[in-house]
Amino acid sequence: FVQPVVTVLIYWFVFDKAIGMRASIRGELPLPYVLWLVSGIMPWFFFSDCVSAGTVALVEYNYLVKKVVFNIDILPVVKVISSIFVHAFFVVFTVLLFLAFGYMPDLYILQAVYYSLGVLILALGIAYLTSAVSVLFPDVRQVVNIALQVGVWMTPIMWNIDDMKEKIPGAAMVLLKCNPLYYIVMGYRETFIDKVWFWEHPGMTLYFWGFTALACLLGVTVFKRLKVHFADVL
Repeated sequence: FVQPVVTVLIYWFVFDKAIGMRASIRGELPLPYVLWLVSGIMPWFFFSDCVSAGTVALVEYNYLVKKVVFNIDILPVVKVISSIFVHAFFVVFTVLLFLAFGYMPDLYILQAVYYSLGVLILALGIAYLTSAVSVLFPDVRQVVNIALQVGVWMTPIMWNIDDMKEKIPGAAMVLLKCNPLYYIVMGYRETFIDKVWFWEHPGMTLYFWGFTALACLLGVTVFKRLKVHFADVL
């Protein structure tokens, strides 16, 4: 619980107090930067925790993997679901933070459940893939950590993608928006700040769930193909 809060405080000090970045509601009204930051970084913490924990699930519980009678398919699920508790705490923390600044919650807050479910399913599909491959190739765990470090900066969390349209070429902008976490981060901000329903972006919604379905299919397929080797390798 402490680590994400401390991380937010550090980013808030650097980007708001040191650099002087500003945010707005629907591009018009000024908004405290810390609210804009928290609403975007919250789903990233959830995704990062799920993928990181899921990747090492089989190695961490190797004594269960070696038991023939144990269903090892549930190990990535257990690690991913355990991250929900921290995420739920952070959602409550965000709501209280908005209340402290005078922004009352409304019906749009229900969308947090939808976007949280999206993160959970996407992360689970990736965790099945990375956990299976990391058993045979341990260096994959380091690759995942590096990818997460890069991903947090490639996703518009600390920076506003609308302010970068003149600086980033069109093709690069499209590539950034192909990041499935773009849909999630913007969705959380539309839930807490811009007040936009998810079905108002049908194209992005279909793309995200299509990408998530492919990630889950790939992850489960690779996991089932490789799990016969887990006990021998571990």
